Amino acid sequence: MNKERIPSITELGDPSKPKGAAGAEMLTRMNESHKDVTAWGLSHIILKGSENVLDIGCGGGAALGRVAGSITTGHLTGVDYSPVSVKLSRMNNEQLIEQGKMEIVEGSVECLPFEDDSFDFIYTVESFYFWKNTAKCLEEVRRVLRKGGNFLIIADVYGDAELSESSKRDIAKYNLFNPTRAEFSGLLSAAGFEKVHIHTKDGTSWICVQSVK
Repeated sequence: MNKERIPSITELGDPSKPKGAAGAEMLTRMNESHKDVTAWGLSHIILKGSENVLDIGCGGGAALGRVAGSITTGHLTGVDYSPVSVKLSRMNNEQLIEQGKMEIVEGSVECLPFEDDSFDFIYTVESFYFWKNTAKCLEEVRRVLRKGGNFLIIADVYGDAELSESSKRDIAKYNLFNPTRAEFSGLLSAAGFEKVHIHTKDGTSWICVQSVK
């Protein structure tokens, strides 16, 4: 969590569920500030182009637009429980939605509005901090992921990273759930995921947790 970035974003409102004009502004800035960690995290997966993809906590929709470049015959879905996020994601991906390549819906990770085994690849960027009932949420992710499918958690902090005092204060202030690498592995294994791999980037506090159903 970049110490220069956090105050400028969080002063605009609650980052867990953006609301109103201030929330839309925050999401627009997050689209920009999250692009590098998103690109790095997504680099750990190779897509064939035919996958059905789900972005949980799609925010302003920038990650969906990025992944869309790797999808040819497949389909992308974004879900977010903030109506402001859903609206902005739809605006930012309007052409892809009109083409039938993407849809963005309102919903919570605790009760995903999808059938079992719906997706080949699921990812979440900078949203895992806000998942309240983590075990239930991970069970839901696993439920809608197809056998052999990949799940990525991408974040710019983790519990045993070397963090600035500013980042530590923000984690406490916003009551962010920030597991260590070992805790991430334990949570995913307990939820029934297999082949859990933890990726970190030297010189940063970034983490990408990759697992398979």
